Amino acid sequence: MGCGTHASSGEGGAVAGCGSGGSCSSGGCNRMNVFNWFADMPISFNENYSIVEISFKSGSRKGFYRNNQNLDLHKGQIVVVEAAQGYDVGEVSLQGELVKAQMKKKRVTERDDTIRNILRVANEQDVKVLEDARSREPETMVRARAIARTYNLDMKIGDIEFQGDYKKVTIFYTADDRVDFRELVKVYAKEFKVKIEMRQIGARQEAARIGGVGSCGRELCCSTWLNDFKSVTTQAVRYQNLAINTDKLSGQCGRLKCCLNYELDTYNDALRNFPKNAERLETEEGTAYLKKTEILKRLMWYEYAEQRGNFFKLTVDDVKDFLWQNKQGKKPKGLVEVAVVEDVKVDESKHEDLVGQVSLATLEQKDRKKKQHHKSGPKGAQQRQGGGNQEQRQAQNKGGEQKGQQQGNRQQGNNQNRPKGEQQNKGEQQNRNQNQQPRTEQKRDGGNGNSGGGKQNNEGKGPQNQNKGGGNKKPFKPNQNKGNNPNKGDNNNNNNGGAGDKKD
Repeated sequence: MGCGTHASSGEGGAVAGCGSGGSCSSGGCNRMNVFNWFADMPISFNENYSIVEISFKSGSRKGFYRNNQNLDLHKGQIVVVEAAQGYDVGEVSLQGELVKAQMKKKRVTERDDTIRNILRVANEQDVKVLEDARSREPETMVRARAIARTYNLDMKIGDIEFQGDYKKVTIFYTADDRVDFRELVKVYAKEFKVKIEMRQIGARQEAARIGGVGSCGRELCCSTWLNDFKSVTTQAVRYQNLAINTDKLSGQCGRLKCCLNYELDTYNDALRNFPKNAERLETEEGTAYLKKTEILKRLMWYEYAEQRGNFFKLTVDDVKDFLWQNKQGKKPKGLVEVAVVEDVKVDESKHEDLVGQVSLATLEQKDRKKKQHHKSGPKGAQQRQGGGNQEQRQAQNKGGEQKGQQQGNRQQGNNQNRPKGEQQNKGEQQNRNQNQQPRTEQKRDGGNGNSGGGKQNNEGKGPQNQNKGGGNKKPFKPNQNKGNNPNKGDNNNNNNGGAGDKKD
């Protein structure tokens, strides 16, 4: 939990906390914090209770100590307490009436010999020594892990805690079996030059000391408020009809999540009303088998063996009625009549078009653009190159048509100088040739004839060359030569043909 009161921003926008020294009312500055409900109440009973709860290393470890010197203490104050050897430095986490409740919960009596005394209030030198010890803990843990790895010991060092007087270090480790670390302790004492204490803890205690965030998005329960760890079994998973998935059911410690026990009692109370031996129901339509149970909704899903995929939801009372009829030797008609049908109503007013007005035409245009983009590339380059060659051919054809038109005009002038009889015979022959002209020539003339004079010249004089060659009709072939114009050749042949007719 983050600090929720008097939050201040530190360097770089980071939250610096409320600066209350551990007495934050929201509980975000200290792990395993206990809120004092009687702090603002106008009562004075047991205010001078001699036993105080002290926390060490931000709440990772707590203990009860006697205030025999009647020191004026308050929550969050740093004090010096007795230890097995030397002294330790901690802060006051709880005092007054709530200390009694915590002692009763942990089964600690006032006459217990394990309760030590509070020596004094910590001064600046004690706080400085404690801060130096806390700053050396990370590098000490890394060095301790490296040394333990050299001895090939099957153990995992999870946390290290220095004592307040900087004369003792406690190493917390986890291991499946018993570990012989006698030689390891000697190496640690020689390396760190302090007294070494090895303490074995479980996987859940390790997660509680280290802390972390669970799959729910909150801080781990064991590091914030959970003190006693109850055993969690797979039976709790089966009662709640949860899928047996180790990745989802395991916590940060690698064990089953403690929260599986939170709702177990509620599910057990609900299961008492469910019928037993309800895995199969006999009906006239066939035998129905139980496939799913919704405990909190009191619904049971059945499916016929002959009708796979067709489920029927029945209430607990209907299932009991079916079982009672089966015991009497009767078979009900079917499950369709008593099945629960839920009408799902969709509120269309809540469904708004957040993207905007999108039509099919715009989507089709986008698809076309994508297809054209994919088609472009080597094929598109060839098309562009082919288009350039076609433009060149069109320019050549235009030049040839102009030359053919000029020659046709010159020839027309020569024909005007001829006698009228020859001109009439020439016109009749052209009309006969136009009627016999093939379709391929008409298509070619229609594509190349941009001017009137050139078109008439090609239509009237081109077929004479075909008749002169024996009347063979050749298919149209596009011009592949850059410098030669097919129209120019036709005009020359027409002139030769005209001369031949004159001789005849």
